[in-house]
Amino acid sequence: MTNDDVLSTYEAMLALSAQMVSAAESGEWDELSLLEKRVGAHVAALQANDQQVLLEGASRVKKVAIIKQLLAYDRIIRDLTTPWMAQLSQLINSSGTARRLNNAYGGV
Repeated sequence: MTNDDVLSTYEAMLALSAQMVSAAESGEWDELSLLEKRVGAHVAALQANDQQVLLEGASRVKKVAIIKQLLAYDRIIRDLTTPWMAQLSQLINSSGTARRLNNAYGGV
């Protein structure tokens, strides 16, 4: 990977992360999941190649700025998904409890 490739990959991740924020704000959980997988592919590419490229000067500053924005987007997404995940967990747990009660005591 060249310096430009690394920066382009980070920029692509940033654009996808912005789309993830929009999907989370709209409650489009399937879209959010698909976008997350696409970001994951970029992360894997960086992990495989990023150590070979040492960014300096303006390129390094740009990379740091992108990472900071990625972290900000991650926080927004987490804040939006946490209540949904709690609700989903509660639904799964209550469904499991109902099933166990039905199995233990039979249908009334």
